[in-house]
Amino acid sequence: MSVRTTAAAAATVTALFALPPAPASADTKETGRLLLTISGARNTWIRGLRLVCPGAGGHHPHAAEACADLERAGGRPDALPGDTGRVCTREDDPVSATADGAWHGTTVAWRRTYPNLCLLEAATGAVFRF
Repeated sequence: MSVRTTAAAAATVTALFALPPAPASADTKETGRLLLTISGARNTWIRGLRLVCPGAGGHHPHAAEACADLERAGGRPDALPGDTGRVCTREDDPVSATADGAWHGTTVAWRRTYPNLCLLEAATGAVFRF
């Protein structure tokens, strides 16, 4: 991995942590706030975003669906319902996913590596679809 790739990945993650919190309305209570990342083999690329639940805040393109999936899973990424109907190839292009933050006041610190992006999305549904 090059110094430039490492620096770019670090800058991306630092910028995500620096994002201001999304305002919560008076009638909704925040249930979770997670920093989600996906990275390629040997950290050749990385992307990440903040998910704030309920799905009114953060920058997730499928926030409402991701928050609903996490609520059903009790905030545990290993228990996500996933997409059981999704068909994936046997391509070997490993990706690592992380979820760090809090869900209903409980700390979440999760990391898992999948054989490819399709299998990650099949296992985690909307949560890592960004």
